[in-house]
Amino acid sequence: MHEFTLTKKISKQGMQNIIIIPAFLRDKLKHKMLVEVKIKILDGDTQNGN
Repeated sequence: MHEFTLTKKISKQGMQNIIIIPAFLRDKLKHKMLVEVKIKILDGDTQNGN
């Protein structure tokens, strides 16, 4: 098992908020692979969910 910690800004694509996975993980992540994603909000308006 490999574990990485990423600090990312949320991007917007149309109406969706997305997290871009860095290119260095491209060879490690495959289609239909199960991964665990934990979200910790570091800044921003957390009370209104924005």
